[in-house]
Amino acid sequence: QVQLVETGGGSVQAGGSLRLSCATSRITYCMGWFRQAPGKEREGVATIDGVGRTSYPDSVKGRFTISRDNAKNTLYLQMNSLKPEDTGMYFCAATGAYGTCPLLRATYNYWGRGTQVTVSS
Repeated sequence: QVQLVETGGGSVQAGGSLRLSCATSRITYCMGWFRQAPGKEREGVATIDGVGRTSYPDSVKGRFTISRDNAKNTLYLQMNSLKPEDTGMYFCAATGAYGTCPLLRATYNYWGRGTQVTVSS
């Protein structure tokens, strides 16, 4: 089992920045951040593997940066140039599997409870 706890959410104006953190009981090879807006499917916004390779969808590429500190068992998501469409609940996710770390919800079997991000125009 892996426990995940997200912090760092909040309300910001468009163009602002937030940094999310995810404290884990055990950091795994594939880690990711997902978000879910009301009435929408949960979507992947960033993943990182054990050697630091990252993946982002086009909607956040160049604005979001995922990173990990294995010594601290912590995952981060730096979000810059935030837009109202970035609003949603942000979840940290992990899987014990190795290999590629896709932006697919089904890949991850450990989830945090989420932290709310609200971006106003």
